Amino acid sequence: MKRLALLLACAPILEPAVHAAQPPQTVAELWADFDPRKEPLEVELVREWKEGGGVYRYVRYRIGTFKGQPARMAAFYGFPEGTKAPVPAVLHMHGGGQRAFMEEVKAYVSRGFAALSVNWGGREMEDSKPGDPNTDWGLVDPTQKNVPGYFNLRPGEKFLVDHESPKNCNWYLLTLGCSRGLTFLEQQPEVDPKRIGIFGHSMGGNLTMYVAGTDARVKAAAPSVGGQGWRTEPHTMLEGKGQMENIAGDVGLFNRTLGFESYAPLIHCPVLHLSGTNDFHGWMDDVYRTNALIKGQPLRYAFAPHLNHRFIPEVEVTRPLWLEHFLKGGPALPETPGSEWTLKTADGTPVLRVTPAQSTMPVHHVDLYYSADPDPRARFWQDAGAKREGAAWVAKLPVLDPGAPLFAFANVYYTLPKPEIIPHAKPVTEVCISSLLHSATPAELAAAGVRSADKATLLIEDFSRGWQDWYRLNPENPNVWQYWTRKVTAAKWRGPAGAKLQVSLTVPQSNTLNIVAEENTWRSYRGKKNTYVCRIPVNGSLASQKLVILAADFKDAEGKSLANWKQVDELGFCGKFEFRDAPKSAEAAVWTGAPPKLERLEWRLSTNPEGVASQAPAGAAK
Repeated sequence: MKRLALLLACAPILEPAVHAAQPPQTVAELWADFDPRKEPLEVELVREWKEGGGVYRYVRYRIGTFKGQPARMAAFYGFPEGTKAPVPAVLHMHGGGQRAFMEEVKAYVSRGFAALSVNWGGREMEDSKPGDPNTDWGLVDPTQKNVPGYFNLRPGEKFLVDHESPKNCNWYLLTLGCSRGLTFLEQQPEVDPKRIGIFGHSMGGNLTMYVAGTDARVKAAAPSVGGQGWRTEPHTMLEGKGQMENIAGDVGLFNRTLGFESYAPLIHCPVLHLSGTNDFHGWMDDVYRTNALIKGQPLRYAFAPHLNHRFIPEVEVTRPLWLEHFLKGGPALPETPGSEWTLKTADGTPVLRVTPAQSTMPVHHVDLYYSADPDPRARFWQDAGAKREGAAWVAKLPVLDPGAPLFAFANVYYTLPKPEIIPHAKPVTEVCISSLLHSATPAELAAAGVRSADKATLLIEDFSRGWQDWYRLNPENPNVWQYWTRKVTAAKWRGPAGAKLQVSLTVPQSNTLNIVAEENTWRSYRGKKNTYVCRIPVNGSLASQKLVILAADFKDAEGKSLANWKQVDELGFCGKFEFRDAPKSAEAAVWTGAPPKLERLEWRLSTNPEGVASQAPAGAAK
């Protein structure tokens, strides 16, 4: 299918039609009257400076005219100093609540790109000075000051047209404004207009999919944690509700004109999708489902295990490498690993086999994961313990309950030819490429003769494999480190009724340890999300110590105790923990010295096991 924006360009964007007998019914109809090149940009140069081998500009360009008033976009633009031949360019679209990122511009300029980061949300620009002009949408408002507009088709004061239409949705105007950013880039003398890529995170990931599906100038795209379809579709786990359940207007019309599943088939450029396996916004299962609609283009996936809305460095580095390959001719990322699973086996235990693609990058290691949790946001991914068999890595997937669904995927880590530099991380030496996602319903498992081959255990973690089943935040910060696991949400490791939590650890000096239990993380269909903390003293003079903790020792912000373990989805150990909106007087002590060394985590059923010294918790927030 031919691309839309440039081939259908026939009318100026000076003023979209405000009256119509019928609103646009398809993506093609929605964008038929939009030409991103038609209207002059009227670029304003607010400021220019040089820094670290790059030339940088604070600019504004004209987006269009809406309701008779012009709208303008502020942005940061940069390119390598001394550029003679035209260079490739990238457009960055920030996420919700954020603003244009100078850091992103500088990072890509350092890699030889020209880069533009648009300030679609209108927040104050970084290092702005009094009187500096900013994004101004005029009489419409697609920013987060008008949140209902992201779910809206109906007319209103801040919306574009006077009848129900997808043009009244914020996403329409934001996509239009970002496409005008591509026009800015292609008009810069240092830019090669045939080599432009786009990327964005969260809401910027949404915009990446919208722009890639409507603008033929995009030659490579890399959305992250956003841009997956079927968000209005009822989900069993949400009691029949959709991820977006409050569309103001015709839901079917919204899906046909603004659903990502309607844009994916129109994307005709390579797409790399980055995410965390547990992302709340870009649900893993639906990311794969959406991108399967992109035909005839290179596709890759990179999922950071256990994380929500962020990455590990080995995943994050895929984005610049992807853009460098397609825009600069850099080395190619390895192909998506081949993967297949066998549900019908002699012993009733499914088997997953993953074969990394041939690549100039050698395989460093392979992780095979599986889970029985239908909710991608709260799901714990169990490491299956892959073993190498020739060119493949193979693992059995013993299930606890064949009456639950089964999901599996793999991450293959390759050694990079040279360390890569990304912001806020040590040089990255490996790159992670994810396999496709496999899933089976309970009916499919029953038909294949899958049998229970696993059992519940009291041992949560012995750390023999380090942090494989955990995610860590700020792990090298001596004060605010956090270690989290979702193992306790899985039936295999869920705390039995009446069990105590026993923690074995060593600490370099005496401190107060914060152990946090999160109930119903993303599971509003099961109950209210609650956070409980147990603040417990730990003794630095002991070679090793054991803490025995009751559920009732965990307190919420009001001092209410955790009743039991059955709805705990996450367990965390934190150097510092504060309840949101806690008063200043309730600030918790900050950990000092090196973080603890966790040695063993388990459930204890006896009242007071012999040889275990129980320490009294410090209680709830002070």
